Parts: sequence; structure tokens; C-alpha cells
Amino acid sequence: MNAFSLLKADHKKVVDLLEKLEATTERAVKTRDELFNQLKKELDVHAKIEESIFYPALERAQETHDITLEALEEHSLVKRLLADLESLSKDDEHWTAKLTVLKENVEHHVEEEEGEMFNRARKVFSVNDLEVLGTRMEKVKGKAQAAAAR
Repeated sequence: MNAFSLLKADHKKVVDLLEKLEATTERAVKTRDELFNQLKKELDVHAKIEESIFYPALERAQETHDITLEALEEHSLVKRLLADLESLSKDDEHWTAKLTVLKENVEHHVEEEEGEMFNRARKVFSVNDLEVLGTRMEKVKGKAQAAAAR
């Protein structure tokens, strides 16, 4: 599988989950909890494949070095927001506000990644390189999902 296709599919799933979460109210604690847990697992696995395979390959090239460092910082921020959300009660109005900030950050990250980063990456990687990276990411993703399901 092409690396871009895999990452775009992940992005769509995460954005869909964020939209479902955003549509909930403070009274929907159980629904929020289930959706948040699903979102957190998806983001954890996605970050793992990007940080262990995709970003290291991008970081080596001059054309993609700076945008890769920025993406890693964005991941760090998202992880902090997820930890904050996990520690708050799902019926707290601060939880709702943090979720909005998380959604905005994730949407910005996705837009930048699928736009500028992927465009630069096309100059660095061949079609074959993207297939190889995608296959590697798919394997790591499968293992990470299996571990998360335990």
C-alpha cells in the first residue's frame, strides 16, 4: 500500500471520530468515553507509524527536514492534549473546550501533512519508495492495533 493512501485513510478515520465527539454533549458521558477511547487508540497507532517509519525517512532529506520537525512538535502537542482529556471528566466543560483545541490542531496537522508535506515528499521519494514505506507502516500498524486490542 502507498504510504500516502494509508496515512490519508487514517486521517479520515480520526477526523470522522473528532466530528462525532464534537457533536456530543456533556450529558453523553458514556458515548464520549467510547469515542474518545477509540480516537486515542487511532491517534496513538497513527503517531507510532509516522514517528517510527515515515518521519525518519522524511527527516533525512533537506526538502522535508524542517516540515518533519514541525510535524513532530505537532504530535507532541496532540499527545499532551490527549493526556489532558484523558484525565478530565467527560462531563466537564473544560473537556469540551480541550476537545475543540485538539480537533483544530489535528485538522491543521492533517491539512499541512496532506498538502505541503506530501508535495515535498513526492520530490524525495519514488513511487516504489512510497510503496515500501506504506508496506512497512501497514505491518507496524497491524501489530500496534493488535497490542492495543489486548
